[in-house]
Amino acid sequence: MTKAEREQRWANQRPRDAATLIVIDGSGRVPKLLMGRRHDGHKFMPGKFVFPGGRIEPGDRRMVAAGMLDDRTDAALSARVTRPSSGRNRALALAAIRETWEETGLMLGSKDYGPPDLAIDGSWADFVREGVYPELDALRFIARAITPPRRPKRFDTRFFAVDRAAICHEVEGVVGESSELVELVWVSLDEARRLDLPTITTVVLDELAARVEAGFSPMLPVPYYHMVRGVFVREEV
Repeated sequence: MTKAEREQRWANQRPRDAATLIVIDGSGRVPKLLMGRRHDGHKFMPGKFVFPGGRIEPGDRRMVAAGMLDDRTDAALSARVTRPSSGRNRALALAAIRETWEETGLMLGSKDYGPPDLAIDGSWADFVREGVYPELDALRFIARAITPPRRPKRFDTRFFAVDRAAICHEVEGVVGESSELVELVWVSLDEARRLDLPTITTVVLDELAARVEAGFSPMLPVPYYHMVRGVFVREEV
């Protein structure tokens, strides 16, 4: 990652908390991942294939959910954070679910509990209308990475993974020429590596493959990538 060519000519800024969700379809002989191609007009990663995701929004701190993040996940999300809190960890997980809905039309959660009893605006209102509680215990925290300094946008991104079976509602028409993602594809790990990817996405794919090989336990250490004095460092939390 240190050797990857990147322009670092913008004014520096503090990274914003963000979350990404890797949806895995394990129903076939070869597991497949959901990836989307970003619009060419984006200032950040134009035309690249990525996992759905984005920054935390205020509603992510208010939305109700079924299930909880397990203690190990909560601890890993709190590691190497200036002011750790379970509330922010929960909001990160919910942000990954919401962003996936907004960008792909896939709604993660359960309809078994009836509609959430909550008045809320924005995309979470769609969950209330469809009677879907987002389920946090279905997520696995698999990586964290901070965008290098002096990039046009900086994010402190937490990467989560979930099985496609956790998707309980889908709508068409979310992806298209005028949308943030202009194309969605289901690809194997090998196929994903041949796409036009950001460097960090390639690295996370390798981390994902290693976790699958190790049994995908939530107790596995979580890699944390960040730049120190111009060099990317990989730590485990």
